[in-house]
Amino acid sequence: MIAKAIFSNLVLMRPLPGTRNRLLSLWNATIDMLLPPRCIGSGSIVDRPGMVDPAFWAELGFIENPLCDTCGIPFSFETPMGILCASCLEQEPHYDRARAAVVYNDASRKLVIDFKYGDRLHAVHTFAPWMVRAGAPLLAEADVLIPVPLHRKRLWERRFNQSALLASETGKRAARAVWNDGLLRLRATVPQKGLSRAKRLENVRGAFALNPRYAHDIAGKTVMLVDDVFTSGATLNECARVLKKNGAARVFILTLARVTKEEY
Repeated sequence: MIAKAIFSNLVLMRPLPGTRNRLLSLWNATIDMLLPPRCIGSGSIVDRPGMVDPAFWAELGFIENPLCDTCGIPFSFETPMGILCASCLEQEPHYDRARAAVVYNDASRKLVIDFKYGDRLHAVHTFAPWMVRAGAPLLAEADVLIPVPLHRKRLWERRFNQSALLASETGKRAARAVWNDGLLRLRATVPQKGLSRAKRLENVRGAFALNPRYAHDIAGKTVMLVDDVFTSGATLNECARVLKKNGAARVFILTLARVTKEEY
């Protein structure tokens, strides 16, 4: 894929009237023959880059209605539109609505781990269309996308922010502005896994701030927060609180995956 992109750019930089398209077609066909595209989940050969083979696709739990109108957690039974889950009824979150593309199960967990820790950054081109589909109604109302930030120490270790990659590609496909540095992470937090709900809230309290460069731009905006996985929602809820405190009118959330049971 990298070799294909390099050669394509070279050809485009040196236009050869009448031959450029034929050269590109020949080169692409050669690369596909030598290095055929593979499913990002199973590794099986597929028709084109970014595709998921049918067997792996069947293992992914794409989230559909019925679901909680606020947090987007899917219901296992039929409900009227606009119904809230028990958690959202008990305590209204700071964000307005949240949606996710797939359930966080064994299949999607593999994709997320490979993406975050296996340097399979090209997977963003597969994930973004799923997220655009899941968040279409909210994206239509959003003014700007902002990813959940990493602390500088974590960013240095990982070399990239997976949430920023998802926000950039989703924003491009949805024709929405993206502020990749819209939020700042002021301090490192311990992993949320294994913490009680109260401890999770305490862990992220005061950990985020609005980037001062956007202080005069956020007023009245509908912001869409982007992250890879919605787990307990504590981090996303704290980010939403900060955004609203600084003038955002509404905060939506869009993630690739959504935990639907106590897997955290």
